[in-house]
This record gives sequence, C-alpha cells and structure tokens, in this order.
Amino acid sequence: MSHAASSDPETLILRRHGQVQEIRLNRPHRLNAVTQGLYDELGDALTAAEQDPEVRVVVITGEGRAFCVGADLKEHKAGRTAFDRRQYLQGEQLVCKRLMEMQTPVIAAVNGYALGAGAEIAIAADFLLMADSAQLGLPEVSIGNFLGGGVTWLLPRLVGLAKARELVFLGERIDGAEAVRIGLANRHYPDADFFASVLAFAEQVAAKAPFSMALAKEQLTLSGERTLDACLTAELEGMMFVGTTRDWQEGVDAFAEKRAPRFEGR
Repeated sequence: MSHAASSDPETLILRRHGQVQEIRLNRPHRLNAVTQGLYDELGDALTAAEQDPEVRVVVITGEGRAFCVGADLKEHKAGRTAFDRRQYLQGEQLVCKRLMEMQTPVIAAVNGYALGAGAEIAIAADFLLMADSAQLGLPEVSIGNFLGGGVTWLLPRLVGLAKARELVFLGERIDGAEAVRIGLANRHYPDADFFASVLAFAEQVAAKAPFSMALAKEQLTLSGERTLDACLTAELEGMMFVGTTRDWQEGVDAFAEKRAPRFEGR
C-alpha cells in the first residue's frame, strides 16, 4: 500500500511502498532539470529515508517523460555571483556523495532522459535500472561544460577507461540495452510496466539484512581506494559485528529451517 509523506516538498513526490521509499523528481514542465531547491529537498529526503528504520531501500525516479536532464539553464540568471554558482554546482556533488555514502541502498529508476547532472545522479546510485525507451548521456564536454557528481571517479570503475572516454568525449546518448551491455546499468525493462518492475527489484533488495547490506555497500564503493589489507580488516570487523545481531541468528535459523529469513535490522 502506497501513501504520500506528511510534508510534501515542492520539487519532489514522496511515496512509501512497504519498505521502499520512492523519491520522484517532480519538475516535469522542465524535464526535471535541477535547481538549488531540488538539490536541497533531495538531500533532505535522503536524510529522512536513511534515518527511518522502516526504509530498507530508496528508489529515485522522475515524473513525466524524463528522469532528469541536468541543470535548469533558466536558473542561470544574470547577476548570480561566483559564490552562488559554486554553491549550486556543489549541490550536485553533495547529493551524489550522499548517494554513494548513505547506508541505505539506492536504486535510480531511469524512466526517460538522464542527461548531464541527471545521468551523474543515476550513476551515483547503487543500482541503475532503465526503461527501454530511456536515454542516458553526458553532454558536458560537448557543450563546453564539465562533469560533476564524482562521475570521473565512478565511471571508469563501472565501464572501463576506454568506454568512459567514449561516453564523456563524444557525449553520445545510450539506451537501456546498451547501458546494461557495457556494465553501466543493472537491468532494462519495457516501458509499459517499468515502475512495477522497479518495485519488484527493490523488494528483492529490501528483503536482505540491513546491517550486512550497509557494510557491503561501504566496502564495495570504497574498495577502489583501499588496500587489500584494509579490505581484509574491514571484512573481518564486519563479520564479527554482524555476528552480534539478531538478524545473523535469524539468517542461520532460516537456513536451517529451509525458509526465507525475516530481517528486522536488529
């Protein structure tokens, strides 16, 4: 059963589907182009989701025919100071860093165009799911702009340096099938039942043990800048920690009883 959140932000639609928190970018008249207000509200929504023990996974998607087409150029009005511009540009950096570092896993459900900052937000999520008709692209270099959201760190790790250069230097848009083929996206689904497919995927993620998931997320995201010994130490500490939780015992019991575990995050 879905229901709206009690306080509704201006640029987002918030809905809960059981243990899944949907955050829907809601500026369809501008193809969900990002403004400072959207970054602020998205950051607040992510904080609220991470702090809510009932939320096991977050899904970010877009209202209308786009996921997010990047910066809203109408917001770049004359008279903005260099400080204002830096604050706006840093807004994306903070949101993408948050997506990578928050304990709750995040799914980007790319329902339509994901361009520039919109593509970078999607790439920063733990899982990227695309509708068949959706297109993803990084046009920044092609229009004299530059990349953000940590995509220069993430993209080569996801698709390799050669393909990353191609996506960045040429700025070509790719569809869901191609994104899956190169290892950028996890799944692509038909448009007709896209969000139902996303929810089914999200429910699979939500059924996993939250402490184990949070540890795995941190370890996998940061593995590229950790040594082997640091990873081994973190794994050992993680194994010792989860062994103290009720969920660990539930996992053992469920395996012995040949049933699906019911994790409580305790």
